[in-house]
Amino acid sequence: MAKQPTVLVLNGPNLNMLGVRQPDVYGRESLGDVEAVCAAKAKALGLGIDFRQSNIEGELVTWLQQARGRHAGIVINPAGYGHTSIALLDALLVTELPVIEVHLSNIHRREPFRHHTYTSQAATGVICGLGSQGYLLALEAMANLIKTKKARA
Repeated sequence: MAKQPTVLVLNGPNLNMLGVRQPDVYGRESLGDVEAVCAAKAKALGLGIDFRQSNIEGELVTWLQQARGRHAGIVINPAGYGHTSIALLDALLVTELPVIEVHLSNIHRREPFRHHTYTSQAATGVICGLGSQGYLLALEAMANLIKTKKARA
């Protein structure tokens, strides 16, 4: 039996405070709630999931570097680091994996400094403004990307 492809779902700073921090913007679900629905969705799609969160930029970079050769794709919610981190962009590029960027809120309807993310330059696609449903849509899209990549190989 072939090993199922695993997707790294990476969450940046302050996402550990979901449900508590600005619930009118980010929703009332906790990150644990998001992880649970992502795990169920991944299983239904025939994917493994490696779900992580860190407030530390360097730790996120290290996990991205380790993803190369270990994971089939990356779903990332870089949170505030998306707007500031060229280091995360470089780490995403070095993985040479498909990347889908997710934001819970619609970053284009918020403060101007949130309209641009460096990390999106490494992304195959970006989903924003749909709350935690964005993660589920990202996993569906990632499953299709992985399937298409295997068919071409």
